[in-house]
Amino acid sequence: MLKRFYPDHDFKALLFDFDGTVADTMPAHLEAWNKGLANYNLSLSRDLHLAWAGRPTKNIVQLLNEMHGVNIPAEQFLKEKEVHYYASMHAIKTITSVVDVVNHYKGNLPLAIVTGSRRKVVEATMSHLGLDNHFDLLVCAEDYTNGKPAPDCFLKAAATFSVSPQDCLVFEDAVLGVEAAHNAGMACLRVMEDQQLQIAKK
Repeated sequence: MLKRFYPDHDFKALLFDFDGTVADTMPAHLEAWNKGLANYNLSLSRDLHLAWAGRPTKNIVQLLNEMHGVNIPAEQFLKEKEVHYYASMHAIKTITSVVDVVNHYKGNLPLAIVTGSRRKVVEATMSHLGLDNHFDLLVCAEDYTNGKPAPDCFLKAAATFSVSPQDCLVFEDAVLGVEAAHNAGMACLRVMEDQQLQIAKK
């Protein structure tokens, strides 16, 4: 299945971003952001949301505080945003092109979710989508310090699997995530807006 992209490479582990890659959660997340930010008379544009995709929520709150000269409490906002997200979770669907890859390689290669989202949010969404038992590892926002485009999260997954970075293939939709994969020394397939896959060039 992956030979059409990389005919000369046999990957030993597949690492998947979650939001916008495995699950089409981005509209639900943006809605949750704006419902939460309304309490502070702020909003987040779709373009900025996409540009910051892959960053942990706490980091985005810090950026918004700096940008607007406000002091949104990150932990409190996280809880508020999650409530709004859960309320719209029923509308979330999988990204078929990626889940087809997951189903094809499940049980044959180690599969990991590597995300900037919090573990309980990812687990709840996976349960909703019936993906509870599809992945061998979750690397979530709580598991590393430096968010994407730093390579830490992908390197942590590779180390956990005892697989070298050059033998890992990353699936990502966001620019920051693609940069993180390349910074980790990994090949990357990007999920485009039409949900098709293409090789992400450096």
